[in-house]
Amino acid sequence: MNFYIVLIINAIFINNFVLSQFLGICPFLGVSKKTDTALGMGFAVIFVMGIASIITYAMSLLLDILDAQYLRTIVFILVIAALVQLVEMVIKKFSPSLYSALGVYLPLITTNCAVLGVAIMNVTNFVKVNLLISFINGAASGVGFTLAILLLAGIRERLERSQVPEPFKGFPITLIIAGVMSMAFAAFSGMVF
Repeated sequence: MNFYIVLIINAIFINNFVLSQFLGICPFLGVSKKTDTALGMGFAVIFVMGIASIITYAMSLLLDILDAQYLRTIVFILVIAALVQLVEMVIKKFSPSLYSALGVYLPLITTNCAVLGVAIMNVTNFVKVNLLISFINGAASGVGFTLAILLLAGIRERLERSQVPEPFKGFPITLIIAGVMSMAFAAFSGMVF
């Protein structure tokens, strides 16, 4: 049980894909203007990362049996693209306002390197473990992404009402905030030994 808790804490805080490994920066910076949009993107990423972790782990085992590991990245991208299309159709059907708010960033989950990164890490770092650990790592990594994007969205909403010096308005202050958040998350690295 302790292993799973450490795995979850590690994926959310210590090895946060956005703030520690700098993967998935495009949707992190692009969709973090409003918390409701950031939350919708976060849930979509959690779903895609969790399900993609299961499917890509199983596909990796199949590719190992067929001795076709060289196809791993291509297969993973195809799986992720199919899942993103499914998420896009569901969001478009049930929440058109969220679909229009996410705009181009929803299909960009397909090329979100954080999603591909967790799939590749699951099969390279956790080769000798089971499917459950792969799923937990994927879903917890999605929660870490969601936490990071929600924190940035909350700060950016607050900055809309603040007086920011003219040269820092907009994207420059967003990058500064993301850097400070990254340094804050680096403090978690000593949490688990």
